[in-house]
Amino acid sequence: MAGLTLTTFDWVPEMPRGFVRDIRVRWALEEAGLPYRVESVPFAPRDAAHFIHQPFGQVPWLTHGDISLFESGAILMYLGELSEALMPRDPQGRLKVMEWVFAALNSVEMAGLPWVILKFSGVAGGTPAMDQLDDFLHLRLGHMETVLAGREWLADEFSVADILMADGFRVVDRFDGLDGYPACREYTGRATRRPAFVKALADQLAHFRAADV
Repeated sequence: MAGLTLTTFDWVPEMPRGFVRDIRVRWALEEAGLPYRVESVPFAPRDAAHFIHQPFGQVPWLTHGDISLFESGAILMYLGELSEALMPRDPQGRLKVMEWVFAALNSVEMAGLPWVILKFSGVAGGTPAMDQLDDFLHLRLGHMETVLAGREWLADEFSVADILMADGFRVVDRFDGLDGYPACREYTGRATRRPAFVKALADQLAHFRAADV
């Protein structure tokens, strides 16, 4: 089977750099020590070939021989199957990682993403809609604060679940959303100090900056 290829945009505006979701795939690949290469597609316009791999016109996607996968959660679960550094082999351990993968994407990121989008857009607080999003996010963070106060990683050992959860927290913390949640913030810092994340972030930023010149 051919090698792993990560596809992302050739360029993005300054604001989302460091937060484009190919960072999650880069991070997982670096944690696992899996060799891979990076290919680019135009930020605009997005052609028919792009939509064949990613039906919403987004990035990233991963190809591995005849396999083509989109959605960062699906890609990370696939990489977890390739490396025990990302997901344990025993059934109980795998299930524990799986439940936290879905929790990160459905219970936590679902609360954080609308809030973050409005923050990126410069929407001020104090409106009924923003207050509702604040309440929803803080409800989820409160639950996670209790969980993370008693553990280092979500599923005993570091896994793809931590990549997804920490990356979701990271963008919330960009707008100080983790203020008042020390366990969540410490967990995010613990995850993003890992050498694999540091390299993945540097590589993503360098990739987009190269298109500026």
